[in-house]
Amino acid sequence: MNTLRWIKESFRSCNPNKAISKRAIRHLKKIEKKQLFSDDISTMRAAEGRWYESLMYEMLLEFSRRSGNIQYIVRKGADAPFPSIPAKFGQNGLYFSNRGDINIRGNGQDIAEVDMLFVGGDGKVGFAEVVTSGTELKELREEVHYKKKLLGYLYGQITVPFVLFSSVDISRSSIVKRLMRETESVLIVTKSCETLKHLLTNTSTRGIPRKPLKHAKLIDVKDLQPKRPFDYKQIHDYRRDRILSEIRAGKPKEEFQERDELPPLAKKLLLGALHESGSQEIWKGKTLTIKGTKYTQDRISKDFSKIIIALDLPEFEPVIYLRSRNKKEYLKVVVRKSGGFRVESKRTPQMTGFFLWLESLKPTVSGNVARKYADLFLTRA
Repeated sequence: MNTLRWIKESFRSCNPNKAISKRAIRHLKKIEKKQLFSDDISTMRAAEGRWYESLMYEMLLEFSRRSGNIQYIVRKGADAPFPSIPAKFGQNGLYFSNRGDINIRGNGQDIAEVDMLFVGGDGKVGFAEVVTSGTELKELREEVHYKKKLLGYLYGQITVPFVLFSSVDISRSSIVKRLMRETESVLIVTKSCETLKHLLTNTSTRGIPRKPLKHAKLIDVKDLQPKRPFDYKQIHDYRRDRILSEIRAGKPKEEFQERDELPPLAKKLLLGALHESGSQEIWKGKTLTIKGTKYTQDRISKDFSKIIIALDLPEFEPVIYLRSRNKKEYLKVVVRKSGGFRVESKRTPQMTGFFLWLESLKPTVSGNVARKYADLFLTRA
């Protein structure tokens, strides 16, 4: 039987017993076990989502014991080795995070994370994602497309089997319908988290150690490394240099969309850190508001020691990173659709690989390139 069809058939009833429900608890942190029955809805939902993801993993493990439709399942959570391998420059391939998530690293930064990774009976590498909400489905579709291209390239597969587990009925969503019409994709809608959780109580989550499971089909990420070794930084730098040359040549943004021979690995291009002349061009006539305080070019230069310009692919959306002089962090600044800048998030040493990459960049972008970048990508700002 086809692997995806077998998975869908196996999960058709999805009635986990108490033992499997409790076994999924072992993947949660101590605080998450308490939060699973918290009165605070937001923290409870977050812990519930983590438990539900672990439950789907445990059920797939259980079903695979008696079938040849799954050859291997990559360890995760409590089954992953601890401590994990720290992120550092030059790492390319599959790694575990500190809590046992499955990450794909490029030059030490996490470029993708999959909720589950498996090898089907036909030898194909497939992956699964788990959702507990019907929001942000557009972002999910974009992530799935990227991961399919990425895994397809890394393992030399034309198609990549994909399973989407959901505790809410998203089958009527037009986005999900389009996603499921794609080759080798299947949606599994289960009972709600609240219903599935009825086998557990606040006290039943205690005393469950974070202990690895012995299972014949569990494998380590090192046993499923890419068939195509890749140098992420080399690929990134090649594309970055090509885009910079097109910016210098004054090409219109539309021409940047042309295909090239590079594999679909880089999602972001770090174009470089700005010289002082570049900073002046980027912020000329513009302001940035941070926590109610307006920052002009002079104040930005005073409070931030480094400015890095970047582009998010494939839309070529502009991103600016500001290195704080007072804190070990970068502010990620993006352009609002309605116009103007906004601080979207922070990049701290906890994001080890990417933070180190940002730290390594020295001023290379001139005022001329910065002005052309601003003219092309910051018109809404």
